[in-house]
Amino acid sequence: MPKATRKLFGSVFFYLLVIAIFIYLMFPFYWALISALKPESELIRTPATFFPEQITLINFEAVLSNPRFLRSILNSVIVASLATLLSLLVGSFAGFALGKMRFRGRTPTMYAILAMTMFPQVAVLSGLFAVITVLQLPVMMSLVLSYLIFTLPFTVWVMTAFFKGLPVDLLQAAQVDGASFMQTFWHVLLPLTAPALVTTGLLAFMGAWNEYLFALTFTATQPQYQTVPVAIASLSGQFAMQEPVGEIMAAALIVTVPLVILVLIFQGRIVEGLTAGAVKG
Repeated sequence: MPKATRKLFGSVFFYLLVIAIFIYLMFPFYWALISALKPESELIRTPATFFPEQITLINFEAVLSNPRFLRSILNSVIVASLATLLSLLVGSFAGFALGKMRFRGRTPTMYAILAMTMFPQVAVLSGLFAVITVLQLPVMMSLVLSYLIFTLPFTVWVMTAFFKGLPVDLLQAAQVDGASFMQTFWHVLLPLTAPALVTTGLLAFMGAWNEYLFALTFTATQPQYQTVPVAIASLSGQFAMQEPVGEIMAAALIVTVPLVILVLIFQGRIVEGLTAGAVKG
């Protein structure tokens, strides 16, 4: 087979593979969109239609007029924002210490942080719930502190890798000028970690925004503090045994589209933050 023909077949196969992957990844989002735009009569029809015969916004209107769902959005914004800010604050200090300072127990600390990511949420749920019950913490604070379990280790690892990649000359020059470690951290090194802060902050926010298990457990007795995933799962229809598929899909789109927009806006920063720490320089 000529080289030009092999190159043509390779290009065609590559683009077909890209198209197949794109369809596979985007089809759930497309199905949620058309389900949210269909009326109830079309949703329960069999076989299902891949294109809506009638487009309606009644499902979006029903969700946006639900005060419980709107309250859950506010709860998720508060909890996810506080968890992200705490993760960035603690993770930045820890990343600076682990990346630029030498002290006894540094390597075991890194392995301990890594080990925290190996436990599934359900494994620590009962013990965490018992501790929070004994301490009698408010529900919102309980959720924020619980979300740090899976947002903080990732933040620390990314920030540590990023701080390691910063030139040592910056730290030495600041010390020669009389700056303390804290001044060097705040005024010299931290401004250079903006890509890592954006990356870890956005991923931590998304993790806290989408978390379901902890939110379901801690808000079981106080539903007014439910976050978005729990509120969507608890949506009920107008009649008994009715599953409001259209409203659920509309609610899922409402809380997903802002995250997609954020990722598209900061995608350059995300890639830079994930890869910059891997290159020493």
